Amino acid sequence: MTRLIGVYGAGGCGRVVLPFLRDDLRDSAPNVELVFIEDHPVNAEINGHRVMSFAAFHSEDAERKSFTVAIADSRTRQRLSETCKAAGMDWLTHVSQRALQLDGVTLGEGAIVSPFATLGSNAKVGKGFLGDIYSCVNHDCILGDWVTLAPYANVNGNVHIGDHAYIGSGALLRQGSADHPLRIGDGAIVGMGAVVTKDVPAGTTVVGNPARVLKRD
Repeated sequence: MTRLIGVYGAGGCGRVVLPFLRDDLRDSAPNVELVFIEDHPVNAEINGHRVMSFAAFHSEDAERKSFTVAIADSRTRQRLSETCKAAGMDWLTHVSQRALQLDGVTLGEGAIVSPFATLGSNAKVGKGFLGDIYSCVNHDCILGDWVTLAPYANVNGNVHIGDHAYIGSGALLRQGSADHPLRIGDGAIVGMGAVVTKDVPAGTTVVGNPARVLKRD
C-alpha cells in the first residue's frame, strides 16, 4: 500500500515545494505518492499530480498519510496544519537535500527548508517554518513558530525573530551579538529588499534601505 503525502496549497508556493519533496523522496521512499490538497479543487491534476479536497485526502486509503502546508500566509498555514493534525495525519518536517544545514541546528515540527537555503550552526527554528529557495538563517539565530522567509531573505547571525514574522525577498537583517541580538517582533513584516539595522517591534511593517516603518498594527 502507498504512503500518501499531501501538499496543502497548489499555488506558487505549493508548486515549488512538491517537486523537491518528490525528488528527495524518489529513492528513499519509492512507494510514496505526492498530491496537492485544495479546499475547492478546480483541476483534477496539476503538473502530473492529483489535486484532492481535504475530505477526499482524509478518506483516501493509504498505509500512512503525511502533510505539509505550502502557503506563505502564516496564519493560514497554522490553521490548516492544526486541522490536518487534528485529523490524525503526520506533520512532515523536511530539509531539502540541496539545502545547507550546518552543525547543531534545531528544527521545529513541520519545518520546510527549500533547495539552496542555508541553516547556520546552532540556529533554532520553531514549528511551521517555511524557508524558501536561497533564504539564509545564519548561526545562533532563534526563530519562533510560523516564521516565513521569502526567496533570498538573508538573516545574519544572532537575530531573534518572533512568531508569525515574515521576511521578504532580498531583505537583509544585520548581524546581532550574543549579548544584544537583533530582534524582529511577533507578526512583523520586513518588506522585500529592506535593510534592517535596528529592532523591529511586533506588528510593524518596515521597508527600504535603511528600513523604516511603513505601518503599525
